Amino acid sequence: MTRHDSVRSRLHALETLLRDRALWQEIAPQPEAFASTQPFCLDTLAPLEWLQWVLIPRMHALIDAGQPLPQAFAVSPYYEMALEEAHPAREVVLIELQKLDKLFAGDDA
Repeated sequence: MTRHDSVRSRLHALETLLRDRALWQEIAPQPEAFASTQPFCLDTLAPLEWLQWVLIPRMHALIDAGQPLPQAFAVSPYYEMALEEAHPAREVVLIELQKLDKLFAGDDA
């Protein structure tokens, strides 16, 4: 399995997790939300919205275009801080994001 295939598989697992936990939104945020200049659009999107509407589609677009994937890219540290301790899906989301981060670090997940 190529690195691109592995990342795509992790993205699908993350999407499935969000859908299964009823955290997937059917309606996209307003276009202005995507014009943020803040990392993770933290001033315009909730953390899980950013995963759904920014990270997952952009990574799929890179893979579909055969483009290089980011190196030394990690999102789980942000989510460790951004998701409240009491969030019901916090631990499982963090596990999936850590698996994705390992792929960007060049490790097997």
